[in-house]
This record gives sequence, C-alpha cells and structure tokens, in this order.
Amino acid sequence: MRTAQLLLLSFLVFLSIVVCGVSGAGNNVPRKNFYKNTRCPNAEQFVRDITWSKAKNDATLSAKLLRLHYHDCFVRGCDASILLDKVGTDQSEKEARPNLSLGGFDVIDDIKRQVEEKCPEIVSCADILALAARDAVSFPFKKSLWDVATGRKDGNVSFGSEVNGNLPSPFSDFATLQQLFAKKGLNVNDLVALSGAHTIGVAHCGAFSRRLFNFTGKGDMDPSLNPTYVESLKQLCPNPANPATTVEMDPQSSTSFDSNYFNILTQNKGLFQSDAVLLTDKKSAKVVKQLQKTNTFFSEFAKSMQKMGAIEVLTGNAGEIRKSCRVRN
Repeated sequence: MRTAQLLLLSFLVFLSIVVCGVSGAGNNVPRKNFYKNTRCPNAEQFVRDITWSKAKNDATLSAKLLRLHYHDCFVRGCDASILLDKVGTDQSEKEARPNLSLGGFDVIDDIKRQVEEKCPEIVSCADILALAARDAVSFPFKKSLWDVATGRKDGNVSFGSEVNGNLPSPFSDFATLQQLFAKKGLNVNDLVALSGAHTIGVAHCGAFSRRLFNFTGKGDMDPSLNPTYVESLKQLCPNPANPATTVEMDPQSSTSFDSNYFNILTQNKGLFQSDAVLLTDKKSAKVVKQLQKTNTFFSEFAKSMQKMGAIEVLTGNAGEIRKSCRVRN
C-alpha cells in the first residue's frame, strides 16, 4: 500500500513539473501585446508613433526597414543580429556583401534611444525592428497591415560568414529559393507572398545587369525578360553600370505598397532572376496569379510576415535586451 502511495506521489510530482515547464515555456513564446503587462505597456505605440513621424518625411523608409527585418530573420532568426557592429576582426552580418546596401540602421538606433528613455532595458531591438518594419509599411494606410507578436530577445553574436547559404540571392533559381525558405519553415505560398515586398524599393544595377548583357556568358540577354523592358533598363544601367545607380523594382510604383509587383511579373518585368523564376514552377505561378488581387495579396503577405517574424526567435533566458542595438551588453 505504501509503495503504491509513493508511486502515485512521484507521478503527481512529475506531472506537476511537466505542466509547469510547458506553461513556463508558453509564457516565453512571442505573443500579441507582450509588453502590455510589463513596465513599458505602451511600447508598441511608442515605436509606431516614432516610425510614422519618420515615414512621413521619407517615402523610402518602408522598403529599407522591411528589407532589414527580412535580412535579419533569415540569418540566426529574428534576433537583431543584423544590427550588431563587428567585434575584433570578425566580420558582422551587416558587413557581408549582400547586406552592404541595407539602410535604416540609424532609424532603428533612434527609435531604440527614444524607447530606452521612456522605459530602459524592457524592449528588445529584435521587437523594435519587427514593429518598425510593419509600421513603416502601414503608414500610408493609417492602420497596421499585419499583427506583430512580441517578446523576442536579442542575440549576442553576428557573423558575416553565416549570411551566404542562408539569405536568398537575386540570382537564385527556384529550387534554391524553395530550399532556403523551407529551411526556415516557409512554404511556396510564403516565398511568393514575401517576394511581393519587391513592390517597394530600388535595386543597384549589379543585381540584375547580367540579365541584360551577359546572361549565359555569350553577350546575350535573359530570354525570360520582356525585350522592351530590357531596352529601358539598358538606358538606366549601361555596361559597365555606375555602382551608385539604382532602379525601381516595381516601375512607377516603387513607393506604393500594392499588388502591382505581381502584375509586372506576369508581363515578364520581374527585375531579378529570383523574381522571374516564380513563373517557372506550376504552383508558384498559380500563387502569383492569385496575388494580383490586392486584398488577397495583403491577406497572404500578412500571414507570411507573421511566420517569418517567428523564425528561430530567442525567448526567456536565451539572448538579452540590448541597451544599444549596435553592441551587446
């Protein structure tokens, strides 16, 4: 009898530990309104107000912050490692070649500084980046286009050597894109929807000039690119191109967040090779057609941004809340 009681007691203790452990882990998972019950309950409003005040004077801010968030999440997850300066001789993520054209670092620094003044050491840089990217894109609509779960911690390291092999390239073929997205828990729908971010922003000529002048190494152009569009691009980006020259990724619509990217894609005017290859796969081509409808694009983009924002996040005792986004504590 006593043995049975001891076994029952042991089982109850074990069950209690398991339940508490699961519950505790659940509390660490990023969730909506994470800061509501902290010493910074208005954190999200602070970030939105500052971001909107900056977006009002800079129509390019949405593309910069959206790209910065994307480049952060695909390397080490959404941990703000893209914001860290290098330590010693090791190259940081921001110094890796694919990241040299990123912008918006100063904006995140300023948002962080202002938030720290109101409530120090509460709001992570990873959350600020995720929120500011959403808020900058949402500014013209005066409402949030997608929900951002919060509660991320900031990472402690940043290695430039980890960028290639994790971050999709504008030269990627479809199989490579699909594989890289799958590694992050994202499917073909997410790949196409998130590619829709190319409806805003600009690109340097070097990211696509091979498609214009030397696609197969024989002085030819990419046959999948609209010939009339090629000629207009050649005017903007002669060979060799000026490294400082930029071109709209979505012609005449590069500061307007809309579904026009999918319209130009079906006209064979996708600027990058990674854009054009979305039409080479039967499933992704079908999604491209569906996302030509604005409401469908907005809805699917919102879902995919939420999934991307949850990639390999640090929570609980993992990571830290940086005092400055550029350096670990």
